[in-house]
Amino acid sequence: MKKIIISIFLGLFLFISCKKETSEVKPEATSDTLSVKKTTDKKVIADAATILSKKEVPILCYHNIREFKSTASDVMKTNTVKPAAFAEQMKTLSEAGYHTILPEQLYDYLVFDGKLPEKPIMITFDDTRVDQYNIGAVEMKKYGFKGVFFVMTVAINRPGYMTKEEIKTLSDEGHVIASHTWDHHMVTKYADEDWNTQFVKPKAKLEAIIGKPVTDFAYPFGLWNTAAIPELKKSGHKMAYILSTKRDSIDPLYTIRRIIISGTSSPQGMLKSIESSFK
Repeated sequence: MKKIIISIFLGLFLFISCKKETSEVKPEATSDTLSVKKTTDKKVIADAATILSKKEVPILCYHNIREFKSTASDVMKTNTVKPAAFAEQMKTLSEAGYHTILPEQLYDYLVFDGKLPEKPIMITFDDTRVDQYNIGAVEMKKYGFKGVFFVMTVAINRPGYMTKEEIKTLSDEGHVIASHTWDHHMVTKYADEDWNTQFVKPKAKLEAIIGKPVTDFAYPFGLWNTAAIPELKKSGHKMAYILSTKRDSIDPLYTIRRIIISGTSSPQGMLKSIESSFK
């Protein structure tokens, strides 16, 4: 009798153990399952024709924000906006319902068909002038706007230009720091060591200052050539910006259009320029 009872308990123990092991075993992922998941997660990269067919996002380009006289040269009037006018322009953009975006959002939209806010716009600044920091960024902050600051590294810490600390502050506050060469020489004249001097070293210097990757580049004077594009790719730049000229049909990400807002433009004139330039 004792042996029978022991046998019964032993049988029950083995039965319960088997049930427990069965419940704990997870189904093994098959190669088909892994393949489906991998395919689902993979994003489709748009080709050049698709990128060019997308509606362009308006991108504004500013240089100087300071006072100038009525007798100033045409170049000065084109590239300089008075502080009061800049403030009014930012207010007008906000009231018109524009939302600022940054390069990563633009890249995601162009390459992966990512979503953008209603009425997106990008605000950019060239040449490292300190007024972009103490006037431009201050006015933009009132409306929750963020911008892109294209820095020529030769000017850092010079009188009238931004310091390393100011550049770092802009980055820490959510603005994007991008490259604008070492000393603003025309890209169309580069050869040999120029690529390293104007593309590679400035990018590395800015990355050391802000502690983040620098992936965007603006051509001085908006001038570019096809020889520059493979060099930009090699140096780790994802996008590059021109002015209002024709884009490249093969590498449109390296010829993204911007418009300069003239110092003589009214806020309504600015809106008309945006609408006519980026239909």
